[in-house]
Parts: sequence; C-alpha cells; structure tokens
Amino acid sequence: MLQIKDTIVSLDIIEQKFKCNLSKCRGACCLHGDSGAPLEKEEKEIIKKIYPKIRNYLPEKNRRILKTEGLYYKDKEGDWVTTLVDGKQCAYSFQENGIYLCSFEKAYFEKKTTFRKPLSCHLYPIRLKKYTDFIAVNYDDWDICKPAKIQGEEENISLVEFLKDPLRRKFGEDWHNELSVAGKEYLLHKNKTAG
Repeated sequence: MLQIKDTIVSLDIIEQKFKCNLSKCRGACCLHGDSGAPLEKEEKEIIKKIYPKIRNYLPEKNRRILKTEGLYYKDKEGDWVTTLVDGKQCAYSFQENGIYLCSFEKAYFEKKTTFRKPLSCHLYPIRLKKYTDFIAVNYDDWDICKPAKIQGEEENISLVEFLKDPLRRKFGEDWHNELSVAGKEYLLHKNKTAG
C-alpha cells in the first residue's frame, strides 16, 4: 500500500498494466454487475438536469424503465446507483455495432453536456471506499477486463497512466503526479530486489 495525502492506494494499481479494448470486451462492464454504477452525491442532480439531452440515445425499453423506476436508486448497501435494465444492464447504456456504450459519454463527446460520465465508471477498474480518516483506492480485478490487461501489457500502459484523467478529476493533478512518482520508485525498488 502507498499513502498519498488522505488516500491509501493498493499496490495492484501501481503494478497493473491496463488499456480498455472495447472491440474485445464489447462494453461488458455496462452489461454485467449486481448493482448500478455508484454515484457521487452531486451526480444525482447532474443526471436529473442532463437527462433530456441524453434520453434520445437510449432504447425505448431503457427510457420506459427510467421513467417508471427513476433515474437512480438506493442499492442493498444503501448507496445511490444508476438504474438497471433487467437487473443487469445500466439503463444509460445502449448498443452500437454490438458494443455497449454510455449515453453520458456520447453526449459529452458530441459537446451536448460537460458531464463525461459517473466518476465510478470513469475510474473503473479502480474502486473507492470511503472510511472515516482516509479513502481506499483499490483495483477491481474482474475477468471481463482480461482484454484490457492484455492490451495494457502489449502497449506497456500502466493503470495509473490509463486512468490519469479520472484520477485527476477525483483527486487533482498534484495527487496524480505524487502517485506516479511514488509508483515509479516502488517499481524500481521492486525490480532491483527481484533481480
């Protein structure tokens, strides 16, 4: 573990190579799961505000579920999360050429909103857990992300580098820079002791 400011960062995040490969995983993280995407407190209001701008990207079934079940809900752990379709697919996702995509992100890249997507989605496969005195920053090793691990190895892209934008969005540029330096020092030391 590494401590960066008020966070405790898992060494898996430093060691893992990772780069999303949508052509292989087909956006499976939008389709599988036992709960919706966790939402930050302020994201609920953002979603309410921008929903009219993204709804037309969604299939009719998703729009109907969002209308009847709400734009988000409290899961069994008491966290606010995005609504699901049939208990698994994120209601804000849609299929294009057999790949599940995010309506928030589509609207963002088409300059219709300034909200890219929920932070928990943007950070994935990093998951945050808030404690009284610190935030745990952990790596969620899910088999559906195997293509991303292979792609990361092939291109030698670290998880810390791949998720630079969302990590900076959450913790700031200084935090990310500190993590990058500490991570490089850790890996250098680890490789020296291993060799």
